[in-house]
Amino acid sequence: MIQEATQKLSKGEDLNKDEMHTVMQEIMNGEAQTPEIVDFLKALNTKGETVEELTAAVEVMRRHVTKIHTNQKVVLDTCGTGGDKSGTFNVSTAVAIVASGSGITVAKHGNRSVSSCCGSADILEGLGIDINMGKEKIEKCLDEIGIAFLFAQSLHPAMKYAMAARKEIGAKTMFNLLGPLSNPASATHQLVGVYDNRWTEVLAKVLSNLGTMHALVVHGEDGLDEITTTAHTQVSEARQGKINSYKINPQGLGFKKASLKDLIGGPAAVNAKILLDILNGKAGPKRDIVILNAAAAIYAADKTKSIEEGINLATQAIDSGAALRKLELLKEYSK
Repeated sequence: MIQEATQKLSKGEDLNKDEMHTVMQEIMNGEAQTPEIVDFLKALNTKGETVEELTAAVEVMRRHVTKIHTNQKVVLDTCGTGGDKSGTFNVSTAVAIVASGSGITVAKHGNRSVSSCCGSADILEGLGIDINMGKEKIEKCLDEIGIAFLFAQSLHPAMKYAMAARKEIGAKTMFNLLGPLSNPASATHQLVGVYDNRWTEVLAKVLSNLGTMHALVVHGEDGLDEITTTAHTQVSEARQGKINSYKINPQGLGFKKASLKDLIGGPAAVNAKILLDILNGKAGPKRDIVILNAAAAIYAADKTKSIEEGINLATQAIDSGAALRKLELLKEYSK
């Protein structure tokens, strides 16, 4: 089927749900050859992925994931697409810890770096956390301390069949978009940063199709796959089957205007220090962007009725030491 699908895509035609299901099954089952996957991904990228195609692809990915079960009804993820090539520190990882410190169960999905100096797996490993926890230990973390790291490389075993093709292409493909949509713990609420503003509404619709209770898909006008403090941010919000798109002005929420150089990180050791400094109360633009994104995550998890209310909770989570304690507990539990 993958060859027929590639021919159809090459003509600029969209795939229907059944066609995408079949192709993804072939890829995830190891039935498609690497050159076939390369041609398929390139053709799909050239045409442009539709909401229906992405929804169908994620449904198959979710079937092949190592499922993580939890007793919690609200499970938040802050995983984004990455790929903005900005060199910023690990904002979404810090946000996950702060949101957990505010009392929300967080299943932080992530991987090692592909396009940056340091991915979420790299920084957490640098902080002394065992990122290769087994399924049972991850589930225990979620149920007992309210935060766990879900290492994509370990929990998506079928992705190995697409790895060679992705490396050969060496550019963004459909799989960059699918990663944040395929949380192994079936996240019910999400804050998703995307590398291009054309994906905010598309991914919000996909998450809505998948039954996500509340999600914010965001892209900063400065190029960041976060809610930025240097410019406005485009947001597409999916909630109860409806999509609402709008912009966030950080200065309107009380944050000082920052520059991108204020937010630059580095290798794992550098980013680990930045994160610890923030959790220990160090003020400045890095703390600001974490509080703003954590506020949005807290709102996405339905713990507050607005991002403005979330700012207070995120600030309290840091200043009370609750967020730092969550990091320490995760470190203890992971060993």
